[in-house]
Amino acid sequence: MQVEQVDFVSIPTRDTARAVAFYRDVLGLPESGFSQGEVETTNLTLSFWEPEQDGLEFRPNEAGVALRVPDVAVARRELEEKGIEFMGDTHDSSVCHMGFFKDPDGNVLILHRRYAPRIPR
Repeated sequence: MQVEQVDFVSIPTRDTARAVAFYRDVLGLPESGFSQGEVETTNLTLSFWEPEQDGLEFRPNEAGVALRVPDVAVARRELEEKGIEFMGDTHDSSVCHMGFFKDPDGNVLILHRRYAPRIPR
């Protein structure tokens, strides 16, 4: 098997319209021109899914989805001005900066910017 790329990631929600509005209006991601209940990034579609409509328990994604931004500090200030609360201080991993926050459903999102070159193992 050959995987060409990742096309979409499912994001659990209890309210698809609210999720789309948050990702569109707060994060600035455009709604999909192809499917309802989705927003687009340049390389990946975020598809919102309501597990309770399928008889499954709702559980937010606590592992996180990393959103690459040009500058974590600037993006964080912009979101804080919109009322977003972050989970602690911005983290410097020695290769990247990260800022953690949650969407309205409790899914963890990560502002991310790598500043060190990727070095093969």
